[in-house]
Amino acid sequence: MSDITRIECGPRMSGAVIHNGIAYLAGQVGAPGADVTTQTRAVLAEVDRLLELAGTDKTKVLTAQIWLSDMSSFAEMNAVWDGWVAQGHCPARWTGEAKLATPDYKVEIIVTAVV
Repeated sequence: MSDITRIECGPRMSGAVIHNGIAYLAGQVGAPGADVTTQTRAVLAEVDRLLELAGTDKTKVLTAQIWLSDMSSFAEMNAVWDGWVAQGHCPARWTGEAKLATPDYKVEIIVTAVV
């Protein structure tokens, strides 16, 4: 049986879980009420931080799942994403519209990465 490592384990969830060489990050959201650009920057900074704690980085991201509260902000989110993603190491990615935990959240990003 493989070991499971939990990073920033809280009463409800962990920031990340590592199993069999894969880091699974919890969904990350930015400051409630901020615009999509600001929230996306904050989310990706937190993704970078958690990846570092897991012993990996964005060049090893396998998948990215992006949820927007309104698809009309797709281009705004992509402008930040395109500046963040490691060219030549782009993950498989999907984006959808969803009602997030509160109306103040505009973007949530969930990634998996090789450790």
